[in-house]
Amino acid sequence: MRVTINQIKEMKPKGEKIVMLTAYDYSTARLLDEAGIPLILVGDSLGMVVLGYESTIPVTIDEMLHHTKAVVRGTKQAMVIGDMPFMTYHVSVEDALRNAARFIQEAGAQAVKLEGGVTVAEKVKRIVECGIPVMGHIGLTPQSIHQFGGFKMQGKTPEAAANLLEDAKVLEQAGAFAIVLETIPARLAKLITDKVAIPTIGIGAGPDCDGQVQVINDILGSFADFVPKHARQYVKLTDIISKAVTRYRDEVRDGRFPAE
Repeated sequence: MRVTINQIKEMKPKGEKIVMLTAYDYSTARLLDEAGIPLILVGDSLGMVVLGYESTIPVTIDEMLHHTKAVVRGTKQAMVIGDMPFMTYHVSVEDALRNAARFIQEAGAQAVKLEGGVTVAEKVKRIVECGIPVMGHIGLTPQSIHQFGGFKMQGKTPEAAANLLEDAKVLEQAGAFAIVLETIPARLAKLITDKVAIPTIGIGAGPDCDGQVQVINDILGSFADFVPKHARQYVKLTDIISKAVTRYRDEVRDGRFPAE
């Protein structure tokens, strides 16, 4: 049986921390599922760490569905959440419904994630009413980096903090089952966590959220372009892979591989 939104929501009052990681392929998803990770996000971060784009903005829904299908095939227990990419839910409620449904119907995901608060509340409400669970995402929303002027901390002024708190409350009212808080001050993240009944999942938002999410490539050290300040590298796969590939290259060249 897969993890349900009710199980996730029940973890908050129990004080159980929620663990979430991204995955973009079958093999990784299977490892995370077997390790007992309850939430797996097929993030549009795949645009950078898998496809080599400079941001998440060029990612298409067809690319997201392709990778979501692979992750779903690699999992049996985890809830798989599909990240709705840039401009797939911004134009109209109809667009949002149609594209959210594709994640569930075509890709086999169990939920979708949308960026934004007040601005997307109506769409969140309609998607939820149609039976599709929605995870919210506020703070630093990567699809809006041009508006923000880069990957900068959000909610630092009293006005900005008040707006984010309002965003969180509106998402809860719209029916979101959880909210990602990205790159906001830890004190604000704690305030939001205390003020809403649904779980908050932090990334660069301090230790007081109800859960944490990280990009799998960041914690494994397999993405060499940059390491976010909020990430902890539990291993550095770039070095391990480089050594293994170099050793293979040398053994093929000098005839040691394959052996008799």
